[in-house]
Amino acid sequence: MKASLICCSLLVAGAALAAPGQDRPQDYAWNMPIQSPAGAGIVQLTLPREVYLHASSASLADLRLFDADGKRLAYAIGAPPAQSATQRTNIPARIFPVTGAPATGDGLQGIDIRTADDGRLLSVSTRAGTAAATAALQALILDLGKQTEGQRIAALRFTPPARTDNYSAQVLLEMSDDLKQWDAIGTTTLNWLSNSDTQTLANDSIAFAPRAFRYARLSWQAGEPLAFAAITAQAVSETDIAAPRATVVLQGTPGKPANEWRYATPLAIPADSIALQLTQTNTVLPVTLGVYRQNSYVPRHRLHLRQQARPAQGAYFDLLLSTTFYRIGLDGKERISGDLAMPVTQTNEWVLQTSTEQPLSADNAPALRLGWTPATVVFLASGKPPYQLAFGNSNAAAVAQPLAQVAPGFRADELLALKTASAGPLKPNGGVAAPTPVTKDGAPWRLTALWAALLLGVAVLGFFAWRLLSQMKEEQGSTDKHEH
Repeated sequence: MKASLICCSLLVAGAALAAPGQDRPQDYAWNMPIQSPAGAGIVQLTLPREVYLHASSASLADLRLFDADGKRLAYAIGAPPAQSATQRTNIPARIFPVTGAPATGDGLQGIDIRTADDGRLLSVSTRAGTAAATAALQALILDLGKQTEGQRIAALRFTPPARTDNYSAQVLLEMSDDLKQWDAIGTTTLNWLSNSDTQTLANDSIAFAPRAFRYARLSWQAGEPLAFAAITAQAVSETDIAAPRATVVLQGTPGKPANEWRYATPLAIPADSIALQLTQTNTVLPVTLGVYRQNSYVPRHRLHLRQQARPAQGAYFDLLLSTTFYRIGLDGKERISGDLAMPVTQTNEWVLQTSTEQPLSADNAPALRLGWTPATVVFLASGKPPYQLAFGNSNAAAVAQPLAQVAPGFRADELLALKTASAGPLKPNGGVAAPTPVTKDGAPWRLTALWAALLLGVAVLGFFAWRLLSQMKEEQGSTDKHEH
């Protein structure tokens, strides 16, 4: 019995030894302090450039957030949300009175309308000989001008004539793009009410769902028609806000071929743009850019034409981009090739090849510029501040959670409105030990330690089982001797 207890204790101790240790800030090579807004439970953070330059995982699996006590915080990571800004512009309408003609219906019978070639309304007049030529005001036609692309009208605001104290009327607003077909937007009641203290209570605008149109027609359904002193249209437009970008400039080293340069690249960078920074003016440089890959077995039915040309085994050059970069002086200015967009590419080394007729020397070797869009982290600001961002551990497993678990119940507009945290300077963790190499099949050392501990436990269990059986046999033999 005593032996069994000892065996169980050893197994428990071995399992505890082999189990993964607590995730701690000191296990990571780098950290950055995080300043989080006070009182915010859910916070967003644009990942700093330094994270991509020093992370040990292409998928940022080694990214961690810790509180002041070393407790790990829950977070989600993903592409930054699309954002836009709403701009509001006031457009003064050009007003053209209509007298003695029907105010509604398709077209304006008995009315002559002149427009310029660009659509600008020039005049609205009653036709000569029309019986109602001297009739009272019936409607107003408004020219709002040609809106810019993406601009829409959302409201009209009316300014009454001077010394208009009390007024009330129900009006119908219609819209058109050609002054022929008219669509009703809606009706509303306009009124102004002033007291003896010159205080005015006014309902002086018509608001509606934003839409694009150039001309409007205002007619009265109740109340006396009024020639307004001014009518102003409120135009709204949505402008996309570009997500923050990050760049890095890499210096090259000569490759084995004379026409090749290599650029060591942090693996975590999800580059989606690339450019060359040429050192000399009046340079035109045709290049191919790609990466060296190690060939692996691909089933025959999945082979593509490009793959069929690869060697059966060993490294091969995977061409990703073939283009021409330039830097040309012209009239005291320079014309320089810009960044080229490309599919997201992650590699630990970019390779540049030029034609054999244009080998590059160390003096004129260009620098390689990569650009990418940093991810956004949404985290739960729990625990004790201040917080810190930690990374740089090749053995760390991914701990990011789905956004719905970090911010449950949050709508898209609420996520856009989250308060933003900021990161402080990058700091190396001087006390961190070098990470243990990953095993050949990719499993970290903890898996190996676990198996070793389990095998040790089985061996110890077998030893004590053998000792226990031996003791039982000896006791059985001693009992038989006493019986005889």
